[in-house]
Amino acid sequence: MDQAELARLARILEQTRSIALVGASNRPERASYQVMDYLLQQGFNVHPVNPQLAGAVILGQACVAELDELEQPVQLVNVFRRGEFAALLAEQAIEQDAQCLWLQEGVICEAAEELAKEADLDYVADLCIKKVHQQLMQKA
Repeated sequence: MDQAELARLARILEQTRSIALVGASNRPERASYQVMDYLLQQGFNVHPVNPQLAGAVILGQACVAELDELEQPVQLVNVFRRGEFAALLAEQAIEQDAQCLWLQEGVICEAAEELAKEADLDYVADLCIKKVHQQLMQKA
């Protein structure tokens, strides 16, 4: 990753306080659980989103089924879902006035990227937000 991209990611994370984590899990062995735990420890407000776990409490946070059910605005939507769901999530992130759509490692979607660009939404794909944050913290 080049310096310009690293600087862009640093800016995104510095401007972010509130994150919707789509595809959240209540199972500690799952990456989404580990990333949510890490982000909470770093001081981010993280709101779990998962239709199968709606109403559950994950790491002390109430889980909702859909982005539009969040009671407070989020700046970043972090996606732990397969790429085919990303375009719909991009539309929802835009509707929620999020500033960034961040697709986790292994998640890529051209349609989501196009929607994000059209809406002037920061877009990150195929990167782990936890790993990027850790890399930036080491450089600080």
